[in-house]
Amino acid sequence: MGRGGPSMAGQIQEIVLPLRLLAVGDVHLGKLPSRLPPALLSRAREAGPAGTWDRLTDFALNHQIHGVVFAGDLVEGEQDFFEASRTLHHGVSRMVRSGIRVLGVAGNHDVRVLPRLAKQVKEFELLGAEGTWQKTTLEAEREHLHLWGWSFPKPIWQESPLENFPFIAGEPGPNIGVLHCDRDQSDSSFAPVTSNELKYAGPDAWLLGHIHKPDALSIHNPSGYLGSVTGTDPGEPGTHGPWLLTVTDHHIQSIEQIPLASMQWERLRVQTDGATSLSTIEERTMEACMKLDCSISSRENPPVAVGLRIVFVGSGPFGHRLQELISTQSREHFFTGAGGSHYFIEKVIFETKPAISLKEIAKGQHPPGLLAQRLLLLEAGPENEERQKILAEARDKMLTISQESRWSGTGVLVPSDPELAQYLRRSGLALLEQLLLQKKEF
Repeated sequence: MGRGGPSMAGQIQEIVLPLRLLAVGDVHLGKLPSRLPPALLSRAREAGPAGTWDRLTDFALNHQIHGVVFAGDLVEGEQDFFEASRTLHHGVSRMVRSGIRVLGVAGNHDVRVLPRLAKQVKEFELLGAEGTWQKTTLEAEREHLHLWGWSFPKPIWQESPLENFPFIAGEPGPNIGVLHCDRDQSDSSFAPVTSNELKYAGPDAWLLGHIHKPDALSIHNPSGYLGSVTGTDPGEPGTHGPWLLTVTDHHIQSIEQIPLASMQWERLRVQTDGATSLSTIEERTMEACMKLDCSISSRENPPVAVGLRIVFVGSGPFGHRLQELISTQSREHFFTGAGGSHYFIEKVIFETKPAISLKEIAKGQHPPGLLAQRLLLLEAGPENEERQKILAEARDKMLTISQESRWSGTGVLVPSDPELAQYLRRSGLALLEQLLLQKKEF
């Protein structure tokens, strides 16, 4: 090598690894998924929050995570103290031994139990105990990340936690707030905050808990609800899991959802238009399922189980003969995905229409015609008086039924006008199909 040439050390560029934070929404340890078929009951823990906790722990250990932070409701309730204690202690200990910090705030569900667990599992860091804001800093080589956390002081909290937020910026590295709250719900009993409060409070991002549907977080919009870590009932459809944030050059460089949920619920719409036989609709149903599984099975951690709510939509001559497609036995284990996921059918919904238009049927004064006339009224706007009468009558009958002793303690809720209209329309169409089968001439 000639004199004056560049040294080898000068040619090597120093590589600085990013700081990686795993942000986790509502876990609800102690809760089991609902509506599982008998074939999956023996795997309820594996398919529930506890199974997802194990997956989350493994992911953190295998992907160079520096910190894991929970945005409240880590535990379902006080009755789950002992089970959560065992689960937390095992997972937290594994992560802390590998140099991962594990932190979190208390939500309205675990306001009493999480502080108790934090005393039992000393490696777990409870942020913002008793409703007092607390700041802590995560470090990784030259990177820093500042977390600001607030925990529920009691189960009901009707004031905004941001009224006394002592934010001070200045140190290098992004500032991230961690809060369990009810956004833009002024009359909420669960720490109501407004979007504007969050926007102008100071931190570069907010990681929120409480609402189980995740927001579409991105580098351009890094603030919002993380969502539940796994769906425990059909009301939580779609992809769930923690969010991975990476920090380089003292800025948030990326945020992405990691689909680690051990249970997934999906609503599949299957068109019946143009089908000439039940076998055609059967093929369409399987095609929709295979398309879904193609996406799910490609993940690093496919779910243990996938619950399907199949909705038949469109028109055709088949009516409720569609029920013949899916027997009770095949619903329980519809098929096994390429990634090993157990697919089952939680519910089948029929939103099909008769092959003949409702307007044509409604011209007659026979039972099918009279029923079709009322179904058309349900499609009218909310200002239609006849439609409002139908809904009022139905609501009165539902209220009467809900007051019967057999329904006491079930928390039956009266549906909204759109929900009630949809329910009546679905039931009416099913009845109309049966009437049409009995009466061939109009």
